[in-house]
Amino acid sequence: MKKKFTEKQIHILDIAEELIAKKGYEGTSVRDICSKANINVAMISYYFGSKEKMMSYLYQYRVLKTRENFSEFADTIKDGKPEMQLKEIIKYIVAQLFKYNYFHGFVTQELRHTENLKDELLDFYQLFVKKLDDVIKKGVASGVFTYTPKPEDILTTIIGSTLFVIRNRNFYELYVPNKSEETYTKEAEKKVRMNLLMSVFAILGYAAD
Repeated sequence: MKKKFTEKQIHILDIAEELIAKKGYEGTSVRDICSKANINVAMISYYFGSKEKMMSYLYQYRVLKTRENFSEFADTIKDGKPEMQLKEIIKYIVAQLFKYNYFHGFVTQELRHTENLKDELLDFYQLFVKKLDDVIKKGVASGVFTYTPKPEDILTTIIGSTLFVIRNRNFYELYVPNKSEETYTKEAEKKVRMNLLMSVFAILGYAAD
């Protein structure tokens, strides 16, 4: 992390992410960010070039930070049973995608012409694939899982299903029970997570005790 970003950049990016999460990208001005970060407006240009380029930096920062967090998380569950590890990984991925859902539209647009983001995401996805592969193989070896699907296909299922829900709220909210404006996101995350648990464990041929 420190090799890619200075402490000052990290401070600004943390503030920007906090504000954008609350107010959205369009609703967050450079002046808002500078005011809360206690810096001069010119510093955004100095450190990032523009608000748009700052978002590219912010996404790379978020990917690197989440990658570090996932490595720590994976280490904490490494001694658990394969089925427990898989449940926790699905929960982790879904939670992260919902938590940082304000990035998705930006990423779709930026990936068309930003090779750095593609490289950051590729490394990130491969980290998940490696962990999933390890868990699946351990599950099959212990007899908990019957089948050995490709870990990249499992990851695609998890991310694809979650992003569909995030990007199609007008559709998905028709099927989310007990929802209100305040509880929709929590209920939607819970629903998609439970659906993924059933789907992924069925693909694996999970044999519960």
